[in-house]
Amino acid sequence: MPIGKLARYALFAALIGITILTYLREQNQPQDSSPEPIAASERQPNRLPAAVVPAGSGFDYYVLALSWSPSYCAAEGPNANRQQCASGRPYGFVVHGLWPQYERGYPQDCDTSQPRDVPFAKAKQLSDIMPSTGLVIHEWRKHGTCTGLTQKDYFAVIRQAVERVSIPSAYRQPTPRAPVNPLVLEQAFISANPGLTKDGIAITCDSDYLREVRVCLTKDLSFRSCPEVERSSCRRRSAAMPAAQ
Repeated sequence: MPIGKLARYALFAALIGITILTYLREQNQPQDSSPEPIAASERQPNRLPAAVVPAGSGFDYYVLALSWSPSYCAAEGPNANRQQCASGRPYGFVVHGLWPQYERGYPQDCDTSQPRDVPFAKAKQLSDIMPSTGLVIHEWRKHGTCTGLTQKDYFAVIRQAVERVSIPSAYRQPTPRAPVNPLVLEQAFISANPGLTKDGIAITCDSDYLREVRVCLTKDLSFRSCPEVERSSCRRRSAAMPAAQ
């Protein structure tokens, strides 16, 4: 056999031998069954972080006003907004507004570099919690312009504020019920919202109906006291909470 051919066979055999020895050594090494560590940047959190609340300016705190929609519809009668009261959807608590407040008084109709008109498509995005597009536009012009926020951020904060406040289960549906003691409704909201206190909420009414729940929130949407708002609470012992028609 030619020498060149023998050399190639010898080299091939040596490579096979090295491969076998390497395999045998690896099999004799102690095995670590623990998984590879995951880099901190690749770890999945236990839960998603809370959304950052856009920072408003030029006021002290917010009032989130939640209106009992059937009371509004009954009180306004034929003058009620049709998107809210004649849509066929049975609304319960809906957003009346998110109002910037001073410790005493409140700003309204402020100068802003933002447009005063709200595109219909943008207003419609709030229809699940604020069914009247006309009200969305009104609230932006009167209150949103005084928050130092853009339209986009103001509407985002409205939605975040709604998600912050839990509606007690007994009052989520606009079904028939007996007249309600406002203090009972107030306590139900306090019980459903840890951190909410009696001096941070007001239940309002008129001569016939229970109208609104007003909750005071800091700029980052934590509950806070607001004696001036609390003083507007309904003093009646009972008020009607009509069902949706």
